Amino acid sequence: MAFSSLTPVFVAIICVLIGIILKGNRKSNSKEQNKTNRKTESRPWVDEDLKDSTDLHVDEEDDGGEWQGLDDNIAHVPFSTERYAEEDMMNRSKDFYELLNKRRSVRFISDEPVPREIIDNVIKTAGTSPSGAHTEPWTFVVVQDAEVKHKIREIIEDEEEINYKKRMGDRWVNDLRRLRTNWIKEYLDTAPYLILIFKQVYGMLPDGKKKTHYYNEISVSIACGILLAALQNVGLVTVTSSPLNCGPRLRVLLERPVNEKLLLLLPVGYPRKDATVPDLTRKPLEDIMVVI
Repeated sequence: MAFSSLTPVFVAIICVLIGIILKGNRKSNSKEQNKTNRKTESRPWVDEDLKDSTDLHVDEEDDGGEWQGLDDNIAHVPFSTERYAEEDMMNRSKDFYELLNKRRSVRFISDEPVPREIIDNVIKTAGTSPSGAHTEPWTFVVVQDAEVKHKIREIIEDEEEINYKKRMGDRWVNDLRRLRTNWIKEYLDTAPYLILIFKQVYGMLPDGKKKTHYYNEISVSIACGILLAALQNVGLVTVTSSPLNCGPRLRVLLERPVNEKLLLLLPVGYPRKDATVPDLTRKPLEDIMVVI
């Protein structure tokens, strides 16, 4: 009898304890959510398209561990390259450095026509870049149509005005002020070509399955560096642009598939006769190289 009379008391105590535990869990979840929200709010300029996407989605790939790319019986062939005398190597290294040291980001681009074959060649050069498991996860979209270029400008200027006024923050905007940049991008209309470089975050196999593109952002970034060198080599100028929050709209405009995300936009052409650039210097060798 004593036990049965105490049963309601025990039940009540258990219910109270359960309520306390549930309340604590809700508070913990709420704190985590608030923490996540604060992180998101503190970096409102982060563009989803610019995030790296090298995770391996095993659940999306049921390939039995088989090689997804080239034939696994691909032949290996002998390799050799031209070997220069040390004096020639020294001269070539200096000449190449001096060529690239003249490279500048130029925002004043002439509308003077540039032969398409030159653009073809510099992009073929960029396509020689190494890539993770030789997946070559890049797409270079060359825009020469004036109407499409203007639509690109409208999209970018719409978003860039918001970026400058709301997303980027005072520090970033102040850092850019000395470079005299803003959300007005006249060169998007005047440059004879706009090259938009998309990273393919995954590929598609003939059977419709997704193909992993390893280190896709790093691979495409290396290709972009080679492209900049190739443009400098032929005497053309550009300015590297990664327009924040424009990727999805530009992808739709250019009819690119969902596995492609915009990484970089390059307006390409000759510099205007009245072009100017900031009087900047580069770090000396001792500040960028460590020899061990």
